[in-house]
Amino acid sequence: MESTSPSLIYRVGQLGDANAWNRFVELYTPLLHRWCASLGLSNADAADFTQEAMVSVIRSLPDFQYDPSKSFRAWLKTILLNSWRKHLRKLSRDPVRPGDPDLHIGSDPGVILEDAEYRDHLLRKAIAIAERDFDPVTWRACKLTALEDWPAADVAKELGMTINAVYLAKSRVLRHLRSELQWLLD
Repeated sequence: MESTSPSLIYRVGQLGDANAWNRFVELYTPLLHRWCASLGLSNADAADFTQEAMVSVIRSLPDFQYDPSKSFRAWLKTILLNSWRKHLRKLSRDPVRPGDPDLHIGSDPGVILEDAEYRDHLLRKAIAIAERDFDPVTWRACKLTALEDWPAADVAKELGMTINAVYLAKSRVLRHLRSELQWLLD
């Protein structure tokens, strides 16, 4: 399946495509959850904030206009941080009662996740999703040559392919991954 991530957002926001939504959730729920954990939230609170952020995302996507010069990740962080700030405002208005959980926030909630961790997360998720998008032989040919550094001739022999077919398989999978990741890694 060859689709770009901007089209994924369009399919989720404008068309209500259930398959696109499932893919979006699979990509971003773990990321949002890790951002919540970086705020010092317990697993249960992180799950609640992640769910709240995803509800905000689904409400906002119909009006979202993808701009390649802006960061989609920053937009997601803003949604999450707005949920967090709303929660903090509510806590500041409510009296503290004995036994209430002590929700901790770091000194700078805007610095949630380092770029390297974000990129690593998206790459791992995109690879897992892409693996399902290709037949097993095509995927294995790419994996052996690109990720495990096997020579194309060895891969061809192992998989019963021509060397040219190995290069074509690798090229197709990598082009698909670049398409999926190019705008995510802004």
